[in-house]
Amino acid sequence: MTWRPVHRRYSRGMPIPTVVEAVVFDCDGLLLDTETCWSRAEAALFAEYGHEFGPPEKDLLIGRTLGAACANMAEYFGLPGQGPALQRELMPLVEAELGADVQPMPGAVALLELLAGRVPLGIATNSTRSQLTAALQASGLGAYFDISVTADDVTNPKPDPDLYLRAFELLSASANRVVALEDSVTGATAARASGAFLITVPSQVGKCVEADHLVPRLDDPSLTRWASAVVGVR
Repeated sequence: MTWRPVHRRYSRGMPIPTVVEAVVFDCDGLLLDTETCWSRAEAALFAEYGHEFGPPEKDLLIGRTLGAACANMAEYFGLPGQGPALQRELMPLVEAELGADVQPMPGAVALLELLAGRVPLGIATNSTRSQLTAALQASGLGAYFDISVTADDVTNPKPDPDLYLRAFELLSASANRVVALEDSVTGATAARASGAFLITVPSQVGKCVEADHLVPRLDDPSLTRWASAVVGVR
């Protein structure tokens, strides 16, 4: 699918719509602290190959596609070209960590409690279906959502808008009547291109991420007020 970005006036504090057809969340780094789980899995794989794992090693992986991260890992291990094989080793470790102990981000549960029953809720994530299922089951957040769309469900994941467009379709919602919540540049780009109203909660301190409404945490008072007043319509 080809797409063009939706151009809209950028502001740090546009009023969040309170009459909406759906709210769609990213997951990793926004609702759940999955990065800690990934780091534990990565550290285990580094140890298996006889290497320590600290900030310099994490810098080889974070902020990259999974393929690029594993390619970097292969070069670091002295195994050029073995990125796909390392990816196959890493993924079961990640899923095990997600299924064992993944914690909600501050304010996530309270925000979902306020929204549940008021408006349909969805997830649009670049994670695989198995990763998302493991994380939602372990965290207990799965019951809040009506639908979820993962990287397995579309041809072009984020930063393309396809995940969001599929979520809108499943929720029978119009893009201009949806609020999307994201934490990263990649996710914000996808949400913006979908036409949804964009709330951004940056997961990296000091990172400039586009937003219609920008907050530091999910328990920000402006989000609490909005979630307490939102009305779902069809």
